[in-house]
Amino acid sequence: MSPTAGTIFDKTRTPLTVWFMACWLFASQKDGISALSLKRSLEIGSYQTAWAMLHRLRSVLVRPGRERLQGDVEVDETFIGGEEPGLRGGRQKGKKVLVGVAVERSAPKGFGRCRMVPIADASAETLRAFLVDNVEPGARVITDGWASYPGATKDLYPHEPLKGASGADASKLLPGVHNVSSLAKRWLLGTHQGSVDEAHLASYLNEFVFRFNRRRSRSRGLVFYRVLELSVAHEPVRYRDLIANPKPGTARRPPPTTRGRPPSLERPPANRPWRATKAA
Repeated sequence: MSPTAGTIFDKTRTPLTVWFMACWLFASQKDGISALSLKRSLEIGSYQTAWAMLHRLRSVLVRPGRERLQGDVEVDETFIGGEEPGLRGGRQKGKKVLVGVAVERSAPKGFGRCRMVPIADASAETLRAFLVDNVEPGARVITDGWASYPGATKDLYPHEPLKGASGADASKLLPGVHNVSSLAKRWLLGTHQGSVDEAHLASYLNEFVFRFNRRRSRSRGLVFYRVLELSVAHEPVRYRDLIANPKPGTARRPPPTTRGRPPSLERPPANRPWRATKAA
């Protein structure tokens, strides 16, 4: 049996040294790394390989049974996508993706953990499902005056609608969800140049939430350890599981002629004259 069986490294043709270096770059850099940057840094043979490696890592970041948000939780929705002419604004949906956002308030100030999940619409049923998955029952849910929230929180959450939170003072009354939404959009435009497909947006948001919730970690090594821990505890993820529209099976392509090699492993041997044998 292979030691990588039952992990996301199962049946990989990429050396584990490259995988571990990719995990380190993924975890240690504050804003993450794009597939193109990973391909260049590790001299990986193809962009698809680098893209699949990062998406495999993103697929393990949501730990099964993770704790839901507690205490005072701000909840709102935001659209992620480019400008679209002809929309009247508000919650009118075009090609952009509607994303539910929930952020814990910390006492006396500041914010705790967050959650961001694409949702189909802003109806009471959809928002209730989002709350049940991400907010602990009994937590106080703070929202704007959208009409769907009373039904979404009924019998499960104390609800506090804020008057005027949908207008010009929205960022002051609900600072947590607005700050997190702005940071997420800036991160997508910066690290990934905005080239995020709708089918994979949930994976990118999982990565952002993973980074945001560990923003106060003093050791990047512990974040790296957590990524490896989640990777070896996760079931294998195949390439067909990652792509949005898998095609019928085709002939297997030969592996690339060049394999990835972390530059750190190619350093010349250190000069240690004290180990040299003296001539007789």
